[in-house]
Amino acid sequence: MIKIRLKRLGKKREVSYRIVAINSRSRRDGRALEELGFYNPRTDETRLNVPAIVTRLKDGAQPTETVRRILDKAKVFEQVNA
Repeated sequence: MIKIRLKRLGKKREVSYRIVAINSRSRRDGRALEELGFYNPRTDETRLNVPAIVTRLKDGAQPTETVRRILDKAKVFEQVNA
């Protein structure tokens, strides 16, 4: 199954994340199928590739809870249902 989840980057206490599509059996920082965005929790900065995320969601990819909250804030699910 394909998951949309966070991939950790950065140094200790200076973490940032990439939002990636990845096989659910792969490890957290393993090779991703596709990079879909960026999230920095320290500055609350988010950059999303919305068309690619919508395509992955329509193909059946499942977002994790954290990614689901990020996508809800950006109102991506409204574009999936439209």
